Amino acid sequence: MGRKPLCIVILTESDRKQLEFIRNNPDTSSFCRKRAAILLLADTSTGSTLSQKQIAEQSGTTQATVSNVIRHFASEGLDSVMKSKRSPNSDTARQKVDGRAEAVIIATACSDPPDGRVRWTLSLLKEECEGRLDKTVSRSTVHRVLLRNELHPHKTKYWSIPPEQNGEFVAHMEDVLNQYEQPYDPVHPLICMDEKPKEIHGHGRDPLPVQPGKDRVEDSEYVRNGHASVFVFINPNTGWIEAHARERRTMLDWAEEIKWLVDEVHPEAEKIRLVMDNLNTHKIGSLYERFPPAEAFRIAQKLEIHYTPKHGSWLNIAEIGIHILSKECIDRRIESFENLDYQVKCWNLSRESTKAINWKFTTKDARVKLRRLYPISSND
Repeated sequence: MGRKPLCIVILTESDRKQLEFIRNNPDTSSFCRKRAAILLLADTSTGSTLSQKQIAEQSGTTQATVSNVIRHFASEGLDSVMKSKRSPNSDTARQKVDGRAEAVIIATACSDPPDGRVRWTLSLLKEECEGRLDKTVSRSTVHRVLLRNELHPHKTKYWSIPPEQNGEFVAHMEDVLNQYEQPYDPVHPLICMDEKPKEIHGHGRDPLPVQPGKDRVEDSEYVRNGHASVFVFINPNTGWIEAHARERRTMLDWAEEIKWLVDEVHPEAEKIRLVMDNLNTHKIGSLYERFPPAEAFRIAQKLEIHYTPKHGSWLNIAEIGIHILSKECIDRRIESFENLDYQVKCWNLSRESTKAINWKFTTKDARVKLRRLYPISSND
């Protein structure tokens, strides 16, 4: 099949003036301004010898667009080339969905998917909406409605959902938020603590290293070598953060970590304000399980404990520390506890303190934005 003959653009004085006006008028559509620029650059009557590639670069379009515009001009003239011609069957040429159709699409996307399906897809939504509306709806139309209404039915976010109108939740939440609002006090330091379980996995086959043009490759098969726990401590006011790996997460492990916090990190403190979740091992009684009574009492007297509410782990700033640790150190296969412990210790030594945490959510914000969590009092 032979190549199409090359078309030449020859503009009249009137054509040039019209196209220059269109090209320079900011109120004209981008579609028309680009076509006007193409024709002016391609006009051989002014002595232009630019190639189609050069015209495309200067007009901000593609070489294919330049070729199509020139051929269209040669065959149908200036008035035709400046009009957008779209197929009446194209999605952009169809009438936009009316209010009823959009409401049906939104209601369907917010409902449960059909039996046997874990989530809605554009194709499933299209079929379901066509059945309810008794007319054709394109996938692109469904997609536009979802984007316009910020709907993502294919996604599921996992979150701790707090109970509504629950005084116990609110009491713990406001207690923790009050601690975050207090000014920095080195004599009464604020420490947030949490634990992260870590699976110990070895490689079934040796991974292939990074090479030029090739990413590191790990086999999907792995070897289970048990599990461990990583304790993370963070001071929101100073940015200090440290993590310790332990083979278990028992009350004895927690007690030893707290003794370290009291005696080695803040021996000068009068009280350590400790924020943590209400896990069954995070109790003063754990100190008595591990140490003699006098020692347990001494450590306990240095603590001022503030528990986050159940389903309120997002209130613990230690979650930020866990995210930093995971991203920088342990989000990978680690084949043994000994190596996990070594990697965490190296991370502690090599990284600098993060910036102070700028926690912006206050009790005042909670009473407005989380009003549904507060019990309805007789004065409301």
